[in-house]
Amino acid sequence: MAHGFMESFDEELYVRSAGTEPAPAINATAARVMAELGIDISDHVPHLVDEYIDEEWDYVITVCDNANETCPVFRGKVKHRLHFGFEDPSLATGTTEFILGEFYRIRDMIRERFYKFYKENIQDAL
Repeated sequence: MAHGFMESFDEELYVRSAGTEPAPAINATAARVMAELGIDISDHVPHLVDEYIDEEWDYVITVCDNANETCPVFRGKVKHRLHFGFEDPSLATGTTEFILGEFYRIRDMIRERFYKFYKENIQDAL
């Protein structure tokens, strides 16, 4: 979701997302709650972080606690390594309504945090 938001803030940004244990496909509920905001992430493909490890990055941002703890050291040049911790809504259990509510809650938290980051660190720097 963070990837989708960052691209929606500025289509000129070079954004990539990856995981330490990527899922075989984008979570359908994540795609659904993002589509409700007009952001289509349904064609995104989960990648293994190792694919990007030797590249140069302005920012490497982890978004879940497990990724922060297990994220490998990037051998490429990384100007800033940040962590914005969010619960993984795909791990929520309970009723369908509760799980969907967790996706909305986390989606909105991600949007707020990444928009603030974008405004303060990227847009104002241009």
